[in-house]
Amino acid sequence: MIATITPFTAHAKTDQFDTIKKNGVLRVGLSADYAPYEFEKTVNGKREYAGIDIELSKKLAKDLGVELKIVNMQFDSLLGALKTGKIDVIISGMSPTPERKKEVDFSDYYMHVQQRMIIQKKDAKKLKSIEDFKGKNIGVQKQTTQEELAKTEIPDANVTSLTRVPEIIMSLNTGKIDGVVLEGPVGEAYLSQNTNLAFSDMQFADENKGTAIALPKDSPKLLDALNKTIKEVEDKGLMKGYKDKANEAMFDEGSFFSKYSSFFIQGIGATILISLIGVVLGSIFGGVLAFMKLSKHIILKTLSWIYIEFIRGTPLLVQVFLVYFGTTAVLGIDLSAFICGAIALVINCAAYIAEIIRAGINAVDKGQTEAARSLGLSHAQTMNKVVMPQAIKNILPALGNEFVTVIKESSIVSVIGVSELMFNAQVVQGASFDPFTPLLIAAVVYFILTFALSRVMNVFERRMRVSD
Repeated sequence: MIATITPFTAHAKTDQFDTIKKNGVLRVGLSADYAPYEFEKTVNGKREYAGIDIELSKKLAKDLGVELKIVNMQFDSLLGALKTGKIDVIISGMSPTPERKKEVDFSDYYMHVQQRMIIQKKDAKKLKSIEDFKGKNIGVQKQTTQEELAKTEIPDANVTSLTRVPEIIMSLNTGKIDGVVLEGPVGEAYLSQNTNLAFSDMQFADENKGTAIALPKDSPKLLDALNKTIKEVEDKGLMKGYKDKANEAMFDEGSFFSKYSSFFIQGIGATILISLIGVVLGSIFGGVLAFMKLSKHIILKTLSWIYIEFIRGTPLLVQVFLVYFGTTAVLGIDLSAFICGAIALVINCAAYIAEIIRAGINAVDKGQTEAARSLGLSHAQTMNKVVMPQAIKNILPALGNEFVTVIKESSIVSVIGVSELMFNAQVVQGASFDPFTPLLIAAVVYFILTFALSRVMNVFERRMRVSD
């Protein structure tokens, strides 16, 4: 998906190994909703990453003599991030495929896993073989080996590809799909928390897939370093310890809220902050665009019109990806996910707020302007002393509504790893193996935020009407 919306690819001029050593940091991209490979947990009130891939990442960073930086994002964004230089490697239970090998290189396998089909336990007797799944609805994670396996080995399967594993499990629990293809260790983790699910007896012809580390093309020194670490892990039998540590971390004692409340609290703060940045800076930029569009200068007017129409005519999701990947691929600037998300919201908000401001100014009776000019006021004085004080009363209520809208739309920046409310809810889904409760909590929080803000704006509007 990412490759289709960003035509730019970052080609490393030097071996990525040299870049890592120069920066002193190894940026590992992963999707931390895939226990036991990678997930988040709370330790003494502090969020930490855990899992097999995390332990391997720590070992690799230690062997390279650099610090480790985990870059968490959705799985289908990882290849785009690697190709545009946002990360150095992908360690996320990824299997090499012919399509992926055209875009990136892979290390030796660090683990071999069996591909399994998860079904509802009540269907165990009737869904035993590949033939039994003919024409059935099968759920898979988007852009994964499991997606390819379901499409190639199950006859006439109706494959439903979703972004995240918890969403697929929820679809299975609610009967929307008949089975889910997952790697064995991941399936076992979900079965331990969902007693109504079971493994099907069916077997794939190409069931044993290996997982490897993805790295940029033409980086032989980095590839050698990765393979050296993987060989040491294999020779010393370290992988068993990684698995045991991951399994222990998955099933900590404690209530749901004691373990995950901090995720939602941090998410609320990030959501409010990034929304506020979007509206405040978007209002400043939008004001400039509005006056450009109201200008008699044809070039300024045209530029403003083009910007507003283009931004309003393209999805915010695309704008987020273009900013996130484009700043690195085109400009060579590696900005954080939060900054890129905030920039995308500002760019988007500015177009809509520009129209709000323009409409508010145009709503002021033209007779007011004519009267002011007849009294000898200049155009600037007329705008400052006559038009804008009245226009602001028209603009502010709509601006408040835009803030409400942005709070909800800010969830889109979760796709690039911004730890706002929706992203953290998804993290909790993966860590708790509960696909429903985190979404319900997020929905309630969004409602409280938007409802409270709407009530505040209603009070503000009433006071403004009284002042009239």
